[in-house]
Amino acid sequence: MQRISSCYFKSLSKNLFNLNNSLIRFSSTSNQETIRIPKNPLTDKHSASFQPDNGAIYDKKPFKMVCEKGKKYAWCLCGKSKTQPLCDGTHKSIFLKIKIRPVRFEVDETKEYWMCNCKQTGNRPFCDGTHKQEHIQQAVK
Repeated sequence: MQRISSCYFKSLSKNLFNLNNSLIRFSSTSNQETIRIPKNPLTDKHSASFQPDNGAIYDKKPFKMVCEKGKKYAWCLCGKSKTQPLCDGTHKSIFLKIKIRPVRFEVDETKEYWMCNCKQTGNRPFCDGTHKQEHIQQAVK
């Protein structure tokens, strides 16, 4: 019998969870609600979306924000912006030596979106539930 490491399971579960157009099911005592995770249409056009590193954990819960169709936004990935979840240019400071750039995005329809504030999401810039992992919950008190 081959032994499989816990890192493999974490990676596998994250990859399964972050599939494009995946569904999240939230269950409550009264009903079940299915929510489609939005996809950033600018992902293929902006290389910052594919940065391998994640930023500093800013918060352990997402931020609900109204985004307008056709408007371009810059989501803070470094976790140092004072205008979270959007970028304010803090990453440009030569003293902080931050190599991570913001992720540019736009949405297909005007409505409220859950923006990732833990900066660990696999569906940048939208929350995919990664903040629920134990190491993220323990990182921010």
